[in-house]
Amino acid sequence: MKRKLLISIALLSVVLLACGGGGDDVIADQQQPETPPEPQSPWELVWEDDFTAPTVDGQVWSRITEGTPDWKKYQSTDDRCYEKRESSIVFKGIVNDDKDADPRDYLCGGLYTAGKKAFGPGRIEVRARMTQARGAWPAIWMMPFTADKGWPHDGEIDIMEHLNFDRSVYQTLHSGYIDVDNHKSDPLYSRQFPVAKVDEYHVYGVDVTADKIVFHIDGVETLVYPRMEIDGQYPFFREWDLRIDMQLGGSWVGRIDPAQLPVEMEVDWVRYYRARE
Repeated sequence: MKRKLLISIALLSVVLLACGGGGDDVIADQQQPETPPEPQSPWELVWEDDFTAPTVDGQVWSRITEGTPDWKKYQSTDDRCYEKRESSIVFKGIVNDDKDADPRDYLCGGLYTAGKKAFGPGRIEVRARMTQARGAWPAIWMMPFTADKGWPHDGEIDIMEHLNFDRSVYQTLHSGYIDVDNHKSDPLYSRQFPVAKVDEYHVYGVDVTADKIVFHIDGVETLVYPRMEIDGQYPFFREWDLRIDMQLGGSWVGRIDPAQLPVEMEVDWVRYYRARE
């Protein structure tokens, strides 16, 4: 029996070799599965400012001047409130040590695109970091490029506001529906979102589309505000100017501690995207 079994195995081996029964050729002929392509972003970058030029682009930006609202009380065009670093722009809040040039106790700096560059519906992102102080109120926000009915009916989009030493930032909308008619929870118009280390760079952003506002931080969605079929509820589908500034004092942020100044917000870049067609 053993001899017959050995003869059978030998004959089977010869048949397999003659028929190409080895597995190598079959494996070689198999096509390896292709890596699926990365999904395409729905957004297309159409404009950016990375602040690498020696000076800020005056065709886009203007320094913010003094005004009566809380946020403008200490705004100044004074060079002491601005610093151009190698690849960033810095806005400072300082104790004013030159009362002959300006009688105010404090000064702070900021830029906006009002009257120069409009941002239509799309995505805005700003990469920024900030130091902290009592009474400091750095902000990244947008106002209508062209006024229609006045504030708050024309809308306001606050991409980022930080107060004092908070370990969080605010992202907020304003409109007549929200601020006059007092609809602040249907839908939710603002959120305080935790950011443990605001002194490190983060990307603060917002998407403005025909049917919703989406806030995000470092690419993580933080708040969605949908459009509803209610008159005046959604004035946000329009063109905006962008404002980035250090603010000091006011009824919301509270008193200023001069011993903790200067304070600053450093901006690495600004990017504007449109929806990809």
